[in-house]
Amino acid sequence: MAKKPGKTPARAAKTRVAAKSRKAATKRPKPAVDTAEQRIARALEAIAASLAASAPKPQDQAEPLAAAEAFIWHPEGRLAPVPRVSRVDLELLQGIDRMRDILIENTERFAAGLPANNALLWGARGMGKSSLVKAAHASVNAKPDVAGNLKLIEIHREDIESLPALMTILRASTFHFIVFCDDLSFDGDDASYKSLKAVLEGGIEGRPDNVILYATSNRRHLLAREMVENERSTAINPGEAVEEKVSLSDRFGLWLGFHKCSQDEFLAMVRGYCTHFGISLDDAELQREALEWATTRGSRSGRVAWQFTQDLAGRLGVRTAAK
Repeated sequence: MAKKPGKTPARAAKTRVAAKSRKAATKRPKPAVDTAEQRIARALEAIAASLAASAPKPQDQAEPLAAAEAFIWHPEGRLAPVPRVSRVDLELLQGIDRMRDILIENTERFAAGLPANNALLWGARGMGKSSLVKAAHASVNAKPDVAGNLKLIEIHREDIESLPALMTILRASTFHFIVFCDDLSFDGDDASYKSLKAVLEGGIEGRPDNVILYATSNRRHLLAREMVENERSTAINPGEAVEEKVSLSDRFGLWLGFHKCSQDEFLAMVRGYCTHFGISLDDAELQREALEWATTRGSRSGRVAWQFTQDLAGRLGVRTAAK
């Protein structure tokens, strides 16, 4: 049998070159060594991308603002519509006639595009401060010349620092807005009141012409009496120690004081509620039960009158529904 001819030197050289090429092609390149700066940069880019993806998308406020008469402001930039506002009819608010008339007139001027003042409703608890704000809005908003153009926006006390962002959204709208903060007060080293001061007066932009602020508080100067006394007793200049915080209430052009009601006013509130809801009871018995209820609660107020009416209606099987 004939032997196969051996490889020539030239052929052997080509085979070695081809083998080296295949080995080089399959060999993985050594990974480049990252510097600490490069690793940090990539980590920051990943965090930024994650935050951008999870951040709330900017809300187109034009359509939502037309969809409801009242909203709740959320500090991340969202206005949540309120399908049904919890309020009582204006005529049911007894014993606060003067404050009612002043606030209604101020609100009507504002809704008509005329000059109007920010309002601070302060005083005794349960005397209808927040109820009056909501009822005044409903009354004015229902007028033919307003026709739903007046919106009520509630901002919570703890979200006051986001008030400038809310003003930016409302400034561009064609609607008029009552921005309402219930139970507004400040304690300790709380500095969020500065955001409110800038919006009320003093900021570069100031309050938009289509926005007015209504606030309720149990404190006339929006801070506790012990805070005022403590600041005055420890300051080098007692007169200037609390001036910055006290001046916040001065920026409300309209102050409406609510005081504890008399016995006759309390009974008038109870009778007004009973008449409105069709609750029938002998007047002497109604008066006796109402006064006993107030005595057990330790106070007479519109809130106590409403709570008694709810209890009485339940016992008599009468259904009530606050509008």
